[in-house]
Amino acid sequence: MNEPFLRMSGISKRFPGVQALDDVDFEVAPGEIHALLGENGAGKSTLLKILSGAQQPDAGEISLGGTPVTFASPHDAQRLGIVTIYQEFTLAPNMSVAENVFIGREPGVGPFVNWRKMAADTRAITERLGIGLRPLALVRDLSVAEQQMVEISRALSMQSRLIVMDEPTSALSAPEVDKLFRIIRDLKAQGLSTIFVTHRLEEVMQVCDRYTVLRDGRQVGSGKVAETSVDGIIRLMVGRQLDALFAHREAAKSGDVALRIEGLSRRGKAQDQTATVLDNVSLSVRRGEILGVAGLVGAGRTEMARAIFGADPFDVGTVFIDGKPVVIRSPRDAIGHGVGLVPEDRKQQALFLSLGVRINLSMAAHERILRAKVFIDEGAERRMVEEFRKTLNIRMAGPEQRIADLSGGNQQKVVLARWLALRPKVLIVDEPTRGIDVGAKVEVHNLLFELARAGIAIIAISSELPEILAISDRIVTMREGRVTGVVSREEASEERLMAMMTLGARAA
Repeated sequence: MNEPFLRMSGISKRFPGVQALDDVDFEVAPGEIHALLGENGAGKSTLLKILSGAQQPDAGEISLGGTPVTFASPHDAQRLGIVTIYQEFTLAPNMSVAENVFIGREPGVGPFVNWRKMAADTRAITERLGIGLRPLALVRDLSVAEQQMVEISRALSMQSRLIVMDEPTSALSAPEVDKLFRIIRDLKAQGLSTIFVTHRLEEVMQVCDRYTVLRDGRQVGSGKVAETSVDGIIRLMVGRQLDALFAHREAAKSGDVALRIEGLSRRGKAQDQTATVLDNVSLSVRRGEILGVAGLVGAGRTEMARAIFGADPFDVGTVFIDGKPVVIRSPRDAIGHGVGLVPEDRKQQALFLSLGVRINLSMAAHERILRAKVFIDEGAERRMVEEFRKTLNIRMAGPEQRIADLSGGNQQKVVLARWLALRPKVLIVDEPTRGIDVGAKVEVHNLLFELARAGIAIIAISSELPEILAISDRIVTMREGRVTGVVSREEASEERLMAMMTLGARAA
């Protein structure tokens, strides 16, 4: 390996009750794409926060190009060429692409911004990336992939030498992932280094040069990607052999139809009020069945889930619970009818990040733990939290620990526990394993299987076809707000599902 551009030596960091990092060494060479891997809670985020200047290590040293450095703040790291692109974008949606690229560093004299230069500089950066973003386009009107390109453009405008990408492909379609990988390789050819954080190990094999694996706050392995395998990386990550990246659903018997929707339609979205969001969507799911929903980005899967749950209105259509038509105008109505939703974005739509595990877990089931129908029985609440901590293997310091301080996998378990405590008839899970590690994926899948065995009807939405094939009894495919087909698990394959997802409804 070349002389490292970045060297982190003996990095340690302790939080109350948790040794987050313990004597970790990490190196990245110039022009290298380096994968940083590990289960949720392994220490990746803490290491990157120290690298970005957001946190200070208790022990250890950082050097760039052989020169020791210290980062008192993220500005110090950025000034030395280290820029982090987080999974949750840090863009201002009501500002233009150019304003977001140069925010806080606008060219001009005094209080006056040179808009012509800012637009020209932005255009030069986007052309360097081989993308066609208009400098004056509003960020809110861009796709997720285009917003990610704005983040990368901002990083390049800072004269960065090392870009950290945290789960950069989690919300991208396959063609968009290919385009991102082309850009990463182009940046490598220009001498920029990349730290690539992902739970999609097949992408590591595809785009990365080297890898480093953390487990329980320690570095447990590092080497060339070409000299290892997915199975080898998994063994390092979890400390045991996993049969596969996904648990697999055994043949199951299902009962009566728990949920049926007929003719669900909706028009209008923020960017285009005339657009068709849902078009005559009909499907059903039985008790004890896992119905998988597959489709490309923009297919209408999440919009369907939110309409069923009452989070978004729909224009026409009927929802049936246990064969009876019901009116659902709000999430309260849905919960009253026994429908739960684990949303796609747990941080924005499911969790109160500043509050503790206890409140986040119990809030939907307060009626079960009321005393005299008025006061919350705190003893019953604590027993509920402890029950699910053991049942779901939730790793936490205690019930009052801030939910924001848990790993992604443990946050997802808390959201699932919230609905499990409510004992729903129907549970909709939208991207149930997005952003969590392979070990936690298997645990989440096994939990879904347990819920199905208990008679709960489950609708599982996922962008990962192997996951859909592994956990589903039947699979519905969607495209442009329409259902394009329904197949049993035995009839399904990745190739067939992709054809159903990409063909129009009539062709399928």
